[in-house]
Amino acid sequence: MALASVLRLFPSSPPHLSPLLCKSPPPFPFNSNRFSSSPFPILNQRSSFVTAALPDSADEQTVVSVDSVVSEDNFNDPRVIVSACLVGVFTGIAVVLFNNGVHEIRDFFWDGIPYRGASSLREEPLDSVWVRVIFVPACGGLIVSVLNAARNAVSEASYSAKAALGSVLKALAACVTLGTGNSLGPEGPSVEIGSSIAKEIHSLLDKNPQTKLSLLAAGAAAGISSGFNAAVAGCFFAVESVLWPSSPADSSVSLTNTTSMVILSAVIASVISEVGLGSEPAFKVPEYDFRSPGELPLYLLLGLLCGLVSLAFSKLTSYLLGVVDNLNKDVGIPKPVFPIVGGLTVGVIALAYPEILYWGFDNVDLLLESRPFVKGLSGDLLFQLVAVKIIATSLCRAFGLVGGYYAPSLFIGAATGMAYGKFISFAIAQSDPAIHLSILEVASPQAYGLVGMAAILAGVCQVPLTAVLLLFELTQDYRIVLPLLGAVGLSSWITSGQMKRKDVKGTKALEDGNRYTIQQPEESDNTTSLSSTEAPPYFNNLCEVESSLCIDDSSIRTKDLEKRIFVKEAMRTRYVTVMTSTLLTEAVTLMLTEKQSCAIIVDNDNLLLGLLTLTDIHEFSKFAKDKSLDSKVLLVSEICSSDGAKCKVPWIATPTMDILSAEMIMNKYDLSHVPVISERVKDCRGQPIGLLDRECISLTCRALATRESLDFDTVKAIVE
Repeated sequence: MALASVLRLFPSSPPHLSPLLCKSPPPFPFNSNRFSSSPFPILNQRSSFVTAALPDSADEQTVVSVDSVVSEDNFNDPRVIVSACLVGVFTGIAVVLFNNGVHEIRDFFWDGIPYRGASSLREEPLDSVWVRVIFVPACGGLIVSVLNAARNAVSEASYSAKAALGSVLKALAACVTLGTGNSLGPEGPSVEIGSSIAKEIHSLLDKNPQTKLSLLAAGAAAGISSGFNAAVAGCFFAVESVLWPSSPADSSVSLTNTTSMVILSAVIASVISEVGLGSEPAFKVPEYDFRSPGELPLYLLLGLLCGLVSLAFSKLTSYLLGVVDNLNKDVGIPKPVFPIVGGLTVGVIALAYPEILYWGFDNVDLLLESRPFVKGLSGDLLFQLVAVKIIATSLCRAFGLVGGYYAPSLFIGAATGMAYGKFISFAIAQSDPAIHLSILEVASPQAYGLVGMAAILAGVCQVPLTAVLLLFELTQDYRIVLPLLGAVGLSSWITSGQMKRKDVKGTKALEDGNRYTIQQPEESDNTTSLSSTEAPPYFNNLCEVESSLCIDDSSIRTKDLEKRIFVKEAMRTRYVTVMTSTLLTEAVTLMLTEKQSCAIIVDNDNLLLGLLTLTDIHEFSKFAKDKSLDSKVLLVSEICSSDGAKCKVPWIATPTMDILSAEMIMNKYDLSHVPVISERVKDCRGQPIGLLDRECISLTCRALATRESLDFDTVKAIVE
């Protein structure tokens, strides 16, 4: 019965849409003599292991061995460490050039105003500054719109040109966005610069797939360490944003060697950044103090407040992204218009609140009152700046301006912490002497401002360890660690349940919805049990808020590849089938023998009835044990009739649908296995011809990507 397992890859056929699920899903005629009185008879046919009947197009199939796509571990190759060092060198140089470019553009457009501080604009007559304040950000939006159009034009070119020119154009757009004062930050682009450099170096020097994720982590660490001049925080950022969120298939790398690569890259990039930009930290740490351990509850309250502010920030960004997308698709407003409107809106807001303009971290220094001879801002104005900065930054992101959320998060955190600290100090100073609150020694507002910066950064970007290490590295004060941990932990906890790191490939596919239609299943009343797995209406996508947090092993090339691969090329053509009359012990034995975690339930006509998984059997065995039932005589029909949700197939695939659509819908319904039925259906119950799971999708993508890479290298060698 056992046959050699192979992965059958079919030649691509012209793409076309096909129905995914019949309007009336297959009935489930499961019977049980213990739990139900179904009128359907128990079918008497034994289970089997099936090599599926393949579609007609399978005549020219190509058999690819699994071993051909599994690379050996080459971390001991000296090229790996050399590649990591080169990533650090080139990322450090690129970040220095990027920041110098931002400064040059800022000096050209603002004529030295940022060096006098944003508060100086409040002292200037409105007639003398309104033109510059409004139209400089709008001019930046116009230039960014042109650069975005150029990026879209490049996306139609070859992959290599798209990867190189696209990264350069995006960096230029970020330079213009930040140089003209729009409300975003430079650290996100710095991380993306590092990841782009890592991808290019990997493609040139080290093509081992197992080291690509490590190089991406090294690039991310180099970007943060050179942007903040904080190498330790950069290393932890790489772990939190790249290594931890990666899938198990991508993370099967040597942890020790990966850590070495990340550290080397971060240190080298930080050294180059110090040479090119100076050894000063990103922002000036103000003088502050901690008075008493009794203040810790106050810092915990600050963490709760920062968590709520972070949640509002993320939700507003996600909401505005949806609004702008609807304006583009439904109303028909061209995309190039939005960056101009975004810059114009920022300029209008800056007339009343000039502090929201990005002028480096000078405005953060202003909030923390770390600049000498500069008057601090009042508590009520600080609270206003929190709300206005959230609105301005969300508008910039939604309208297509380019930049990161790290600097705005630090600004909002500083304003929140300073306002909170001033409010606490005022409340204690004005308290009734009978309450004796004056015995509680409260630290200066600057201490709360620093803790608030880390708490908001952790809440918005979901990098709590990075936030703690960044502030500790900049302050070099161990006393701040305990308040930091408490506030950051609470803030991150509040937002973690409302934010999800969605698949970058799926996000990009949704962004390209005007050019690509995702095939959606038709649902029925029988699938309502899966509604709990769907995301809430305004569930925040962390990758939309800060794209640099989703630098993983996927790329636009992978998304394009998945569009061109059909289910018939990726599905397993060997699968276990069982009948409703099959013994559960026999079904488990078959799954164990053939190393399968599920079995397709069919009837006498080989029509799909349902799907049986090992998890279902394991849960039912506990129920049967409690009922003192003999497990040796239990049938498949009994497990399916005991619980209406078990054995049901909420969604089925067809051979001619692309695996990008299949994978996105599997993610939506949290499915690990999907039966594939033939195009010809009978009474909305098709004959199963294969089984699609995540492992075979990943393996097929890797195999075809490797084959295309080999073909490209062969052609290139012939040309040269």
